[in-house]
Amino acid sequence: MAKMKYAYEGSGKVAKAAGRSLKISPKHSVEICRELRGMYLDDAKEYLEDVIQMKRAVPFKRHNKKVGHKRGLKGWPTGRYPKKAAGHILDVLENAEANAEYQGMDTENLKIVHISSHRGFIIRGYIPRAFGRATPFNTPTTHIQVVLGEAQSA
Repeated sequence: MAKMKYAYEGSGKVAKAAGRSLKISPKHSVEICRELRGMYLDDAKEYLEDVIQMKRAVPFKRHNKKVGHKRGLKGWPTGRYPKKAAGHILDVLENAEANAEYQGMDTENLKIVHISSHRGFIIRGYIPRAFGRATPFNTPTTHIQVVLGEAQSA
């Protein structure tokens, strides 16, 4: 497997984790990552669990054409509950937390320094149709990168 580079270039003690070729929507993961960026780890995990249980909606700011309004969103009307993408991103966050604990970092004071999602390769597929034709049925994949750092105490 090829060596992967992170989009984060910073200094200091950080814990990294990545999810490669996850079968989730790149659009959903972009919206979730934008919402989680800069959050404390405990708040981010609680947020994702609420999204999975459909208690809290993720605001869709970029990919929001024909997206319905959801209750509880402040400052932005459109949103959805991307449960599958939230579950995979939660797994990557827990992996980054385990890496931080292994490095001896304070897990109660972790903050998401960098989180991003990038399109992966497309798994090509076809559905047979009538009269010997076929329709493409492709599955997109997504790469997720998470970098955690200890928050600066005031």
